[in-house]
Amino acid sequence: MHAVRLHAFGPAENLTYETVDDPVPGPGQVRIAVAAAGVHLLDTALREGAAGPFGAPAELPTVPGREVAGTVESLGEGTDPGWLGKRVVAHLGMAPGGYAELTVTDAGRLHEIPGNLDPSGAVAMIGTGRTALGILQYTDLGPGDIVIVPAAAGGIGTLIVQYTKNAGATVVGLAGGPAKTALVRDNGADLAVDYKQPGWADSVRDRLGVRRATVVYDSVGGTAGRAAVDLLGKGGRHIVFGWSSQGVLADSPLTLTDEELTERGITSESVLGPAMLEKAGGLRALETSALTEAATGRLRPAVQRHALADAAGAHRALESRGTVGKVVLIP
Repeated sequence: MHAVRLHAFGPAENLTYETVDDPVPGPGQVRIAVAAAGVHLLDTALREGAAGPFGAPAELPTVPGREVAGTVESLGEGTDPGWLGKRVVAHLGMAPGGYAELTVTDAGRLHEIPGNLDPSGAVAMIGTGRTALGILQYTDLGPGDIVIVPAAAGGIGTLIVQYTKNAGATVVGLAGGPAKTALVRDNGADLAVDYKQPGWADSVRDRLGVRRATVVYDSVGGTAGRAAVDLLGKGGRHIVFGWSSQGVLADSPLTLTDEELTERGITSESVLGPAMLEKAGGLRALETSALTEAATGRLRPAVQRHALADAAGAHRALESRGTVGKVVLIP
């Protein structure tokens, strides 16, 4: 089979497209003929040899990738034969192996792809979708809400825009550049704003008039995150699930002092981690909900496809913020 392997930590060019032996499923495992493999921003940090919250760097050589969709074509000993031939999607956890034409995983990680959802969309929902729904469970939105979504053209941001609009909220989506803001507008945002333009926050404030934002879903932090928080009115909520402007492995979000929070009557909460999973009933429950939302059409993941052989190009695009939606590799 063909796979993308990493022999030395470093730049995207270190990802090489090679011919390797087919993997063999062990007891309780399946082998999947991969139709789509997800690429995550964390993959770029792991490629560089980062340990971060993941323990030791990966052992080399390795085949990166932790999200796959395709068809079960082989079973390991003791695996339920009902899986054979099924269209499935799985998050591989911290185990690598997704950037390949074939991969193996435990049958317990599988979800059958529902309805007519395509493999790329299923890959987007098994990781990015489950995270989006985990974030959204912290707020109960309605028509009176005004929501600001930094990084609204990203994989999670796209889903948050759709979900909050479906809830009846007024949605302000932030993105960098006219092409991305056009996509945010097409995705349903009431106001699509280019945060690279000077004075964008004042423009949003003028458009809202006497109203103030009630929720900011912040994955960016930095200058853009700070300006978005400044648009919150009394009682507003700052929901933090990343701080990409500070680097993918930065360990602290935008800091708001207790004094400022009290004075303005707002709250700031970082929602990633074990508490999210406990609230949702676990990862599998979030994955099932995410796939169902996509299968019914209530959520429509945005996908940017690259050929498997162009994994390096996909990484470069992610690192330069040149992507829209979920990045997916197609064998």
